[in-house]
Amino acid sequence: MTTAALDRIRELHDEWARVAEAMPASAFGEPSALPGWTRAHLLTHLARNADALGNLLTWAETGVERSMYGPGNARDDDIEAGAGRAPAEIAADLVASGKRLTDHAARLPEEAWSAPVRHRRGGALTGADVLTLRLSETTIHLADLAAGHDFDSVTAVLGDHLEAVTGTLIRMCPRPLPSFRITDGVRTWTLGEGGDLVTGTPGTVLAWLTGRGDGSALSGPVPEMAPLI
Repeated sequence: MTTAALDRIRELHDEWARVAEAMPASAFGEPSALPGWTRAHLLTHLARNADALGNLLTWAETGVERSMYGPGNARDDDIEAGAGRAPAEIAADLVASGKRLTDHAARLPEEAWSAPVRHRRGGALTGADVLTLRLSETTIHLADLAAGHDFDSVTAVLGDHLEAVTGTLIRMCPRPLPSFRITDGVRTWTLGEGGDLVTGTPGTVLAWLTGRGDGSALSGPVPEMAPLI
């Protein structure tokens, strides 16, 4: 699983690099689909997320606790500061940080993949879950970038890893979930204690679960719920 996930992450990194390098400089300061963030903010976030997940891989490898981000508002401050850089510097940082992460992951010993670590919100993870989180970040935010991808295209890129990504998002949710099941026609996920079935395409399911869709494209008794992320 880790080899396949790493290969897919590299493919997604290549796509991010292609998109970033194809954007005119003026596009970096334009709004992304995330309220309050420009594309420069989002590209900077993806770079700093690579470094943060690298910290978790170091924790998994050494057994010495290492938090994802610095204390207090360090994460948000770094994103805000980084968004003000020149577009070429932002794009180069995106590529370099992604390579650091995948190179680090490729060197990890086998036992690190099952080692326990924790997400910045305190959720329990393993080393292998860190790769799933990176898959989540690089697909969901590729749609958020609003630069040529939507949720249908990013879930197609994600392929067989969609099940792991969606399952991890559900498992890590810090609040109680309503009880229902949701399916994309191939996979079915159970939230809460299960119950009624909600149906959609892979793209509409992931968009709704992450708060990027209002559920109108789903069929069945769609419950009210806050987004998973």
